[in-house]
Amino acid sequence: MRYVNAHEVLPEDLLMEVQKYVQGDLIYIPKSQKERIQWGVVSGERQRLQKRNEQIKKQYQNGTSLLELAEQYHLSMETIKKIIYKK
Repeated sequence: MRYVNAHEVLPEDLLMEVQKYVQGDLIYIPKSQKERIQWGVVSGERQRLQKRNEQIKKQYQNGTSLLELAEQYHLSMETIKKIIYKK
């Protein structure tokens, strides 16, 4: 996120309208819904976690206990249960 001076990007009439509500403060203007990117898509973290979760499910189906999975993946038992029982 970068700082942009409103004088540089907004038309004067719009700036005056915004100033009715906020003056001298920073405001965050989010991207539109269609331009938003889900968390972890760009970095690949979302895909890595999906792959890890599939491995956990397979290991559980092959007989690995919840406790063993929690220790192996350094996760809580509750997190392991959420991964396994998620539909």
